[in-house]
Amino acid sequence: MIKKFIKRLLGRGTPPAAAADAATPAAIPLGVRREAPREGHGIDAALLDANAVRVVRTLKEAGYQAYVVGGAVRDLIVGLRPKDFDVATDATPEQVKALFRRAFIIGRRFRLVHVVFGRGREHETIEVSTFRAYLDASAAEQVAGNEKTAKSEIAGKGQHVIDASGRVLRDNVWGPQVEDAARRDFTINAMYYDPLTETVVDYHGGLADAKARLIRMIGDPETRYREDPVRIVRVVRFAAKLGFTVEPATEAPIRRMAALLANVPISRLFDEMVKLLQTGHAIASVEQLRKRGLERGVFPVLEASLAPPAGTGADTAAGETFVRLALDDTDRRVAEGRSVAPSFLLSCLLWREVQQRWSANRTAGEPPVPALQQAVDAVFDARIGDISGRGKLAADMREIWLMQPRFERRTAASVPALAAQPRFRAGYDFLRLRADAGEVPTELADWWEDFHLGGDDDREALLRDLRAASTTRVRRGSAERAAAQGPDDLPAQRETPPSPGRRATPRPEPASVEQVDLEVGADEGPHGPDEPHDAPARRRRRRRRRGPRGEAPPQAG
Repeated sequence: MIKKFIKRLLGRGTPPAAAADAATPAAIPLGVRREAPREGHGIDAALLDANAVRVVRTLKEAGYQAYVVGGAVRDLIVGLRPKDFDVATDATPEQVKALFRRAFIIGRRFRLVHVVFGRGREHETIEVSTFRAYLDASAAEQVAGNEKTAKSEIAGKGQHVIDASGRVLRDNVWGPQVEDAARRDFTINAMYYDPLTETVVDYHGGLADAKARLIRMIGDPETRYREDPVRIVRVVRFAAKLGFTVEPATEAPIRRMAALLANVPISRLFDEMVKLLQTGHAIASVEQLRKRGLERGVFPVLEASLAPPAGTGADTAAGETFVRLALDDTDRRVAEGRSVAPSFLLSCLLWREVQQRWSANRTAGEPPVPALQQAVDAVFDARIGDISGRGKLAADMREIWLMQPRFERRTAASVPALAAQPRFRAGYDFLRLRADAGEVPTELADWWEDFHLGGDDDREALLRDLRAASTTRVRRGSAERAAAQGPDDLPAQRETPPSPGRRATPRPEPASVEQVDLEVGADEGPHGPDEPHDAPARRRRRRRRRGPRGEAPPQAG
């Protein structure tokens, strides 16, 4: 056995060619530098970001190379306004930081600099990376395990480290631009744009691929997927977002390599899932995942919402419709330039499982509210797990879910308190989607929309209707109980002598159910004939004046 081990270690007994193939991974081509002037790429300078141009100019004036890089260049070439702008330079992170007043070095796996412009919610961050050298796996330090389990081992290692499966765990070796381009994943993401000279630098035919709407891996696809399995998800996202075709050689290993995603930290996969669903192409992204068999076993949240339902019938159909409407609503809001909170979308995707667990808890004898709270905790722990920002995410999702029963229990006292909640708007938007899916009556969502958008007089009228309806129910219940008891069962009424100086008032006879209905029928509810706001007027006021989810209700003028 020892002899066999030595032979295998030295490569004996293996054909020389096969041994060479096993020891030497497929090399990534460095490519040839080509420069395309403005007429060759057609980038519209009006789509550029002023702060990104400022970063490039500052670096170049200091004597460094600097380019807008990656997905921003790809989007500019196809005529899209990039959401984010990244810059690549030959300056080290410390040199970049020294040039800007508000710059911060971040990251361990990849050291980057965030240059910040503006403050508060309107601030913008330009991410600046240093050109990195291309080093194949044989030149890297290797640790056992994977990115999840090897953190302690990485601590004492150098600047280029891989795990047992070939996954790059650290990559901070600086190099020339030609090697930096070879390190990037797809040809369409390996272009550099100088906004001052309006020149595109291309090493791997990315400009031609972008115009041909083709996604093609640089180098051997299987090797590149091993380096970073998240590239599998990026293929899906780019295919959905851009409508590009995936080159056959890039597509072929995806199903076979998908198991490597299990070694990626859940927080990083969670971020990739949010990108998939919040870039305005959620429906297309889900279809691309299904096309490649990735809808299960990769993202626990999506698996919960996209898995075939166990039951059948109206409830199941409403659940499927609800998820589809939520994804479509997210795409629409992104297209309109409005904000989309991850907590809202995740609440929609996991609502069906929350309902199932809630129902099971109630069947087991739990009261409704504790049953819902237990269901929320169980679903969140099972599907979200331990991620960055978990506390804020959990608080927002819990509030949206726990609002839903409160929307259905309207009283004149509870309505103003619920409408004053900070997350009321998100909770209401969730209710509206439920109504559109047929899960709750449309009239319920309409009522809350009238209250949310109405002025002080409108709100008071709606609350007055609730009080009248509540009084009606109480009086009707009393009358029904009296009718059921019969006159012989009523307790004897003591005759109370009138006080001195007061005239005796005859006690009215108990009203029948029919009499009560006749007396209060005129203002029985929000659709009564005496209502100050008739239905057509209410419909005219419902114009879906939606702002970003979570805004406070507008103040009455």
